[in-house]
Amino acid sequence: MNFKKSIFFSLAAVLMLAAFMYPQLSDEQKEAVLLQTLVKSMERYHYSPQDIDDSFSEKIYDLYLDGIDGGKRFLTAKEVAQLERYRHEIDDQVNASDFTFFNLSQELMEKALVRAQGYYKDILATPFDFAGGESVELDGEKRAYSSDEKELWQYWHQYLKYETLDRYAEAIDKQEKGDEELAGKTATELEADARADVLTMFDRWFDRLIKLDREDRMSQYFNAFTGVFDPHTNYYKPIDKENFDIRFSGKLEGIGARLLTEGDYTKVTEIVVGGPAWKGKELEANDIITKVAQEGEAPVDIKGMVIDDVVSQIRGSKDTKVILTVKKVDGSEKEIIITRDIVILDESFAKSLIIDGQAPGEKIGYISLPSFYADFQDRNGRHCADDVEKEIEKLKNVGVDGIVLDLRNNGGGSLRDVVKMSGFFIESGPVVQVKSRDYEPEVLMDVDPQVQYDGPLVVMVNNFSASASEILAAALQDYGRAVIVGSNSTFGKGTVQRFIDLDRTLRGFEDVKPLGQVKLTTQKFYRIDGGSTQLRGVTPDIILPDNYAYIQTGEKEQEYPMPWTEIAAVDYDQKVLNMTHMEQIEARSKARVASNEIFSKVQANAARMQKLRDLTAYPLDLEAYQNLEAARTADAERFKNLFDKVVITSARNLDVDLPIFEADESKKARNEDFLKAVSKDVYINEVLSIMHDVIELERVAINDRN
Repeated sequence: MNFKKSIFFSLAAVLMLAAFMYPQLSDEQKEAVLLQTLVKSMERYHYSPQDIDDSFSEKIYDLYLDGIDGGKRFLTAKEVAQLERYRHEIDDQVNASDFTFFNLSQELMEKALVRAQGYYKDILATPFDFAGGESVELDGEKRAYSSDEKELWQYWHQYLKYETLDRYAEAIDKQEKGDEELAGKTATELEADARADVLTMFDRWFDRLIKLDREDRMSQYFNAFTGVFDPHTNYYKPIDKENFDIRFSGKLEGIGARLLTEGDYTKVTEIVVGGPAWKGKELEANDIITKVAQEGEAPVDIKGMVIDDVVSQIRGSKDTKVILTVKKVDGSEKEIIITRDIVILDESFAKSLIIDGQAPGEKIGYISLPSFYADFQDRNGRHCADDVEKEIEKLKNVGVDGIVLDLRNNGGGSLRDVVKMSGFFIESGPVVQVKSRDYEPEVLMDVDPQVQYDGPLVVMVNNFSASASEILAAALQDYGRAVIVGSNSTFGKGTVQRFIDLDRTLRGFEDVKPLGQVKLTTQKFYRIDGGSTQLRGVTPDIILPDNYAYIQTGEKEQEYPMPWTEIAAVDYDQKVLNMTHMEQIEARSKARVASNEIFSKVQANAARMQKLRDLTAYPLDLEAYQNLEAARTADAERFKNLFDKVVITSARNLDVDLPIFEADESKKARNEDFLKAVSKDVYINEVLSIMHDVIELERVAINDRN
């Protein structure tokens, strides 16, 4: 089917209908206008528009079905078969503004929710027998849909038994450890309490599910459509975008975390530097928040809670405490207490330290850059490139022998700033290629021949260094200007997005507005050597052990990511400082890592985390479950306080910065936390050794330059 023609005629038909036949549009007619406006925007603006055909239909079907019942807890195989008839017809329905498939899915899901609600209320009314060899598989991808209602009821029985067993076993453990509230309670009473807790959780969950309106469900359907284009293209309902990506850092008071809803769960996507969560060092990206409690109150299970409700639970006044129960990437559960506070934005800014190198008299400059920030709204606002330039100048003034630029966990930001910053280390030349859909690649250049720093340079990255971080690391790697050090690969996001206000794409027809917004991919980044950071990221020159080494992360793990492609390379060269002894530098690092006790534990912990991640089936026998939990706890104990040992004793502020900290107690405290974190950072410690090798092995080139 011709994509452009089908859009044109479908949208025209809808608008003519709206204008001439229906002075007051029905909800379904408004949805039709919204759908066609969304389709038109994708065709007009997306980097890679797709044919709306049977293949596209299959992808929408799979994404949407996974979104409404990925856990396979609600629909039976017979009901899914009713939806399966439309697997290859959704494309035709999209172009015709026909919602037959969507309407049927909602009809089936509404009945399924009522049925499941009856299941859990009935099942939880009777005590469980935690004996025998029964087990439950919690990963929907590893299970088939239940063949009929009888089999579905059986799964719900196992599922609820697991939820109850988890709480029952925890209560027994607390009782054995002397918990006063549980003292004297019998096993029967503990089991009944556990069932009551599960019942309360599911009552709240289903109350929220049943209250979701058609707009919420339609938004999910639209996002199945946009998600086929790429994982960063999303439809936003006409409400605050915080419903998708909550920015507590943008509020006066909060915890400093960005959240999103992922299935039934609330996931932490980023810890905002300088916020209370960041200072606590316990909450991490990819943590799943399962419960929220206010100080002195019982925790509220937030499974299935819409993001607005999660916000209301977590948000609160300065100096009050919130207790989050989170599930870590390795499957362990942890309670984290966070004192709400004003988010300190200056912690996201570039800052530097001096650290003694591995040879007598060797002095290394360290620059931490948490993000590529830029304030385009304020003429006098701060830009990361300007700030890094100032830090470089300060470090040069005290005579450092090398500089380390730390981009770990830096998710990117300003393209202008990354181009300018890359130019600090080369004379002039290309930094990155940016390609829009219908245009030749644009080469973004450093046009300033000045070199702000011409000495040895090491750039630190990890799995969560993305976008602009990858551009800078890739450019300096291609030029041979720096040693890139980090985990096995960076994130692999080589695309750029922009928001399109759908109201602005549709003139007139105020009755259908507001339509909302769509965030879509409009460009791709390419390295100057012609390759892309998309999917592959940047592979460091030297790879260090990482807790996530065996867990697949990054862009390649998303659904329907844009492919890796390459374009022609551009000419590039620099004569500042070339890494000519990389093989020797890498070999020396490997030898050190192999004999380092902490890195050996990191490697073992990475294997443990992969094993735990793969564990999705659990025994429903009390003794077997307790043994499993005891083994997991004992195993985790081996890696407790893994990074608590001080490995760097010489990290210190520059003298010129000290008055800033002395004049502000809060800044002084945050600086002390920063220094403490650096002192225990085994990765920075190894980078100091790598820097020493660079200085030693490249001495001839450095001397020739001087």
